[in-house]
Amino acid sequence: MQEPVLVAGVGMTPFKKPGDNLPYPEMAAQAIREALQDAGLAYSDVQDVYAGYVYGDSASGQRAVYEVGMTGVPVINVNNNCSSGSTALYLARKAVANGSADCALAVGFEQMPAGALKAYWDDRPDPLDRFNGVMDEVFGHPELPMAIRYFGGAGREHMERYGTPLDTFARIRAKASRHAARNPLALFRKEVTVEEVLASSPLVPGAMTRLMACPPTCGAAAAVFVSKKFAQKMGLAAKVQVLAQSLVSDRPGAFADKSAISVVGFDMTREAARQVYEAASVGPQDIDVCELHDCFAQNELLSYEGLGFCAIGEGQAFVESDSNTYGGAVVVNPSGGLLSKGHPLGATGLAQCYELTHQLRGSAEARQVEGARLALQHNAGLGGATVVTLYGRAD
Repeated sequence: MQEPVLVAGVGMTPFKKPGDNLPYPEMAAQAIREALQDAGLAYSDVQDVYAGYVYGDSASGQRAVYEVGMTGVPVINVNNNCSSGSTALYLARKAVANGSADCALAVGFEQMPAGALKAYWDDRPDPLDRFNGVMDEVFGHPELPMAIRYFGGAGREHMERYGTPLDTFARIRAKASRHAARNPLALFRKEVTVEEVLASSPLVPGAMTRLMACPPTCGAAAAVFVSKKFAQKMGLAAKVQVLAQSLVSDRPGAFADKSAISVVGFDMTREAARQVYEAASVGPQDIDVCELHDCFAQNELLSYEGLGFCAIGEGQAFVESDSNTYGGAVVVNPSGGLLSKGHPLGATGLAQCYELTHQLRGSAEARQVEGARLALQHNAGLGGATVVTLYGRAD
């Protein structure tokens, strides 16, 4: 029998451009302290800590957490590519659900280098070597940075398969900017038009422009998860509950399909979402607000289809009908998403949790989705790991 798990507190730093940030221990400590204060708890109440990051040496989690306290509790470091933060969240939630902890902390942080993502371990097999082999077959362009190549190839495949025009992706980026204008924690808060997105420099000619890609940023976010019994004992006003969650990895189709869309994790998204909807006895039509993994505008469109917000191949119609914004079927990325906040890899999943917790509490201020009761979080990592989490109001 699993214990109900509540989100007791959340914290987040503003995301900054590389070089304009505090060192990672200070960013992480700021987010942790804010989450604990939000929960009304002390660090001494925490029984397990899970720290998500990608660009850092082993035990960076301890280095960050020790800024807040040294109580001897387990600190587990988590690296699962872009889904590292959500994987830390998954493990913290699971510890509470299984009854091994009453109070667990998940923190994600990243002190990113400037420029495109790249591998740092070149004296051993690349964990993405089989994915690269598929991309060589179906798309080519090995000269492109890895993430641009993968998602540019997936975007072009969707365009060719379903007739999706480039301006559909530009509409997604313009929508993100309108949402971010309401978010004081977003890095880019200036609204951009579809025309400006299309006019920005091409990254993949005919398939992706610069404004369709998220920038690398530095930042941290944290969340405290507690059991319902612990919340009652401590007198906590925890109003958000984790209703269902799934973490999945790739299946053989990632390579066998010979598809860039499969390479970037579309099947993982579909399966994780299916598991969550089934566990909670809800469907995509029930979701009020969603924070999804929009590392590129192309992946936001693919995620609409993978999460079931529209049928496969109908992403263009979903965008053009404004079904992805206020007044539509589901408000997607009210925070502005990665396209406007940037993507500090380890922090991303917990920043999504921060946003959705405030949405369900009704404390999201100018970006509030009125009447939000069900919120979906989607965080994907190449290589692969995709986490989908469903939250609901605990009242």
